Amino acid sequence: MLFALVAAACASLAFGAVHIPLGEVLDTLFGRQVPETSKQIIEVLRLPRTVEAIVVGAALGVAGACLQGALNNPLASPDVIGVTGGAGFGAMLVILLSPASVALLPLSALAFGLLAALLVFLIGFTGRGGGNITRIILAGIAIAALFSAATAGLMSVYPDRVPNAVFFLVGGLTSTGWDNLETIWPYFAVGFVLAAFMIRPLDRLMLGDDVAASVGSRPRLIRLTAALAAAILASAAAAIAGLLAFLGLLIPHLVRLLGGTNNHSYVMPVSALAGAALLTAADTLARTIASPVEMPVGPFLVLLGVPLFLWLLRKAV
Repeated sequence: MLFALVAAACASLAFGAVHIPLGEVLDTLFGRQVPETSKQIIEVLRLPRTVEAIVVGAALGVAGACLQGALNNPLASPDVIGVTGGAGFGAMLVILLSPASVALLPLSALAFGLLAALLVFLIGFTGRGGGNITRIILAGIAIAALFSAATAGLMSVYPDRVPNAVFFLVGGLTSTGWDNLETIWPYFAVGFVLAAFMIRPLDRLMLGDDVAASVGSRPRLIRLTAALAAAILASAAAAIAGLLAFLGLLIPHLVRLLGGTNNHSYVMPVSALAGAALLTAADTLARTIASPVEMPVGPFLVLLGVPLFLWLLRKAV
């Protein structure tokens, strides 16, 4: 996966509307003399986008691994805790109600994604029977449906502005420099650190709640913390790249099928590498297949990921 990520990153920096030889790409990265045009294309346009693809892909891969481990559900993804629906509603508020304030879009998507997750946590982890997996999943489905309905209502009120929202809804990266990452990176950092601390507790949780409790773990706290880490990572990813929910579901499955283990000390870091590699490769394809027109990466992510996933699933079964 590390090799695949390096290859995808090199392709992302070299290919596009203007092809740049790999040698010039490496010279630029190492500060050597290259034509000024090539340097500007790589440093200003392609490098920020490649870094965004790596960070977002890794975040969604880790978020999916955290949720599937915490909820003990192979279908768990950021959709389950309402993050995708909340982030979509936050983005639509800015795009449809205040197009002139588009710079606030990442923060709005992040805020409402976290709000949706908070509502799910309040419903799923409080009161009698709090922390029950089924209750959390049902709460997530309900909150996601609520935000999706609110988004649809906004779009019906402002149909003339809906085309401006399509790129966010299908998911895509842009070559806008480092501005988005400068705003959102603290949230990625917090999410990755929380996820790293959850590796061993999630492994103990796989043995069952009773066994985990007998060795000093607190299953309810583990689920809450892992879900919080996933919510932060998924919200931050949506704030930058839109709604790429499929990646969080797909990547942990691929990693488990390839490695033949559910151990999170393997699943978590490899999911980060695999998510980063797949999103970077898909974004490169989206930028180049109809060059000079750039297409959103969401559909290409599905086209790349689903056949591979189905092949591995068939092989495993």
